[in-house]
Amino acid sequence: MKKKKFTYEKSGVNINAADSFVKFISSISSNNKGQKKFNNIGGFGSISNIPRNLRNPKIVACTDGVGTKVEIANTLKKYDTIGIDLVAMSVNDLIVQGARPLLFLDYISINKIDFTKLKPIIKGIVKGCKISNCELVGGETAEMPGTYEKGKFDIAGFAVGLVDQKKILKKKNIKKNDLILAIPSSGIHSNGYSLVRYILKKKKINLKNNSFLKSELLRPTKIYVTEILNLIDNNLLNGCANITGGGLADNIKRVIPEGLVAEIDLNKVKTKKIFKWLKQNNIEDKEMLKTFNCGVGFCLIIKPKNLNKITKYFTKQFKPYVIGTISSGKNKIKLNGKINWS
Repeated sequence: MKKKKFTYEKSGVNINAADSFVKFISSISSNNKGQKKFNNIGGFGSISNIPRNLRNPKIVACTDGVGTKVEIANTLKKYDTIGIDLVAMSVNDLIVQGARPLLFLDYISINKIDFTKLKPIIKGIVKGCKISNCELVGGETAEMPGTYEKGKFDIAGFAVGLVDQKKILKKKNIKKNDLILAIPSSGIHSNGYSLVRYILKKKKINLKNNSFLKSELLRPTKIYVTEILNLIDNNLLNGCANITGGGLADNIKRVIPEGLVAEIDLNKVKTKKIFKWLKQNNIEDKEMLKTFNCGVGFCLIIKPKNLNKITKYFTKQFKPYVIGTISSGKNKIKLNGKINWS
C-alpha cells in the first residue's frame, strides 16, 4: 500500500498561486512612481532613495487597516476601493506631522489565494499610492487556512514618509485665536463599520438591494496628501488632525498644546446624507461623534489671516470651512452646540 504524501498545497497553501500573484503586483506597480531605480517587488526587502532636497530629514512611520469595512466588500463582492482606503488611513496620518509619503507596504492575510479579491485590492493600493505620490515597494500575502474562515481576509498598510526638521508641525505652533477649519470627508471613510454592520444586521437590511448604501459604504477614504503638503510648503498651516476613530474630539485633542482649548461649534458642521441615515437608527449624538467623522474628514489649524489663501488649494467638494477657534483653558477640547442631522 502506498503511503500518502503530504504537501504544503494539501494543507491549504498554494505556493504557485502566491508566486503568480507576486508577478501580477510587480507588473502593475512598475509605473508607480517617477524615476524608479530599484526593482523591489519580489525581493527580501525594499530599497528606496532618500530625496536630496531635505537638509535635516526625519522619518515618520504609520500603520493602519480598514477594519470591518472588508466585510462590506465581501458582502458586495466589490474589492476595488478598499485598497485606496488602506493607503489613505496611513498617509493621512503621516501628513499630520508634515511628512511627505515616500513608500508604502501592504499585508494581506486570507484563507485561500483568490485572485478575484486580491487583484482589485492591489489595484486599489497602487491607485492610492499614485494619489499620494508614494511608491508601493513591497508587502506580504499570507495564505492562512484554519486561521481565517472560508472567504475571509484582512488587510493592513504601512507607510513611511520624510519631513525636514524645520517643517515638522509641532504643537507649539498652535496659538490662541487660531482658526479651526473642517475639510469635508468623502463619507464614513474607514471607521465605525462594526456599528454600521450591527445596524444592518439588526434592521435586517439587504445591502445588495439598497443602492444608496451600496454606494456609500464602499466609498473610498479621501486622501488629503496633495492639499496638505501644498499648505505646508507655503507656510500656511500651524497644525492639523486626521479625523479617524474617536471622532472630532479625540483626534483634535491630540495636537492641542497644554493651556489651550479647541472650541468647536457643532452647529457649523456640514454633515452628509450617510450620517443622517445612521443617526436615524437611534444613535445618540455623543455616540455618533465618538464613532464617526460625521462629515469632517480632516481639520486644519491656521492663522486667521491665512483663511482666504488656503481655500484656493481645494476643489469645491473638499473646500475647508471654519468650525471653531483656539482659546485659553484646560482639557484641550470643547464641543458647543449640536450637529443638524436633518
